[in-house]
Amino acid sequence: MKEVVLVDGVRSPNGRAHAEKGWFRNRMPDELLVACYHALFARNPQVKPEMVEAAYIGTANQGGVTNDMGRLAWLAAGLPESVAANSICQQCPSGMSATEHAARAIMCGEGDIYVVGGVEDMGKMPKGMYLPKAVADKYGEWDLQMGPTAEKVAAMWNVSVEDMNLFAYWSNKNAAAARDAGKFSHEIVPIEGHDLDGKPFMVDSDQWIRGDINLEAMAKMKPAFKPDGVITAAMSSPLTCGACAMILMSREKADELGCSYTIKYVGGAMAGNEPTIMGVGPIAAVQKLLARTGLTIDDIDVVELNEAFASQSLAVIRELGLGQNAPFDKVNLWGGALALGHPLGQSGARIIITLNNIMKYERPDAKLGLATLCGGFGNANATLWQRV
Repeated sequence: MKEVVLVDGVRSPNGRAHAEKGWFRNRMPDELLVACYHALFARNPQVKPEMVEAAYIGTANQGGVTNDMGRLAWLAAGLPESVAANSICQQCPSGMSATEHAARAIMCGEGDIYVVGGVEDMGKMPKGMYLPKAVADKYGEWDLQMGPTAEKVAAMWNVSVEDMNLFAYWSNKNAAAARDAGKFSHEIVPIEGHDLDGKPFMVDSDQWIRGDINLEAMAKMKPAFKPDGVITAAMSSPLTCGACAMILMSREKADELGCSYTIKYVGGAMAGNEPTIMGVGPIAAVQKLLARTGLTIDDIDVVELNEAFASQSLAVIRELGLGQNAPFDKVNLWGGALALGHPLGQSGARIIITLNNIMKYERPDAKLGLATLCGGFGNANATLWQRV
């Protein structure tokens, strides 16, 4: 089968999904994805849009303003109508699923060039969602919501408030340090937004990062989901909007076109788990992926784990043997979703873009990188990438 390489990846800044305070409150999600499409081809002029076999785009909520985003944003960008698109849903891992589906298509010889990515605007998506009665009756409608799942994981895995606050603290500190050092400039496409006064400005960084985060202030925060709970807003990924896009290519086609690349796709693994503890799904996904490849967690040099909540992140990190408490030496070196935000369908692809840049610029000696995340209703996914 053909080898698959990641030629390039870009993303929008992640904005706060808020009708009054969000920098992208006047932008639609397709506009963010269009900006990513345009930047991707501008940065890679040897890759012509008409050469693309298809665009695979992940979106967790396939309705309203994110209806069939892969195709509609492609058309909105003025790109060739002859290029097909596939909008893919696996809840939070949707962007990662899109990446895997395209990689497998290349490996099987169905095409040589694919654009993949994800998009979400959690402030403009439809309110509420259909839940089958059989599912609600079996698991409990309240217990399936994200906040309660984080509370349940914290209790079952004995994750303390102090450790969760420390995890959130380092997520923001690492993200602020990476931002201030210009590390995200390798992936962020500046897009015009509006400040709190309504004045337009070029947004070139993520809105949610708290560079002045304070552990003492965090310790005084009230529980966010139930009065006697332990999960606060600081320990939870915030409501976010954002988009990203990558070019995946067969290695032979990349060489033919003179494209540079740092990593190649090794494989992926999806896993399901009990949905009221959805956050620990990456444990099974990563274990399945390691078993398939004959590797151990010690073989992995860099890890990007999407931070839905501090409780599930710490449970996964500890179960996989990646450490006990933040800061970690190879997990989320540039911060994670607690600081950067979590635009559901985007995140699964965004963490692959960041992983690529960390292996290219931060850890040039790293040979193997892992990206993984959980998803609503017990979805999880993991992908493995190798330096070439």
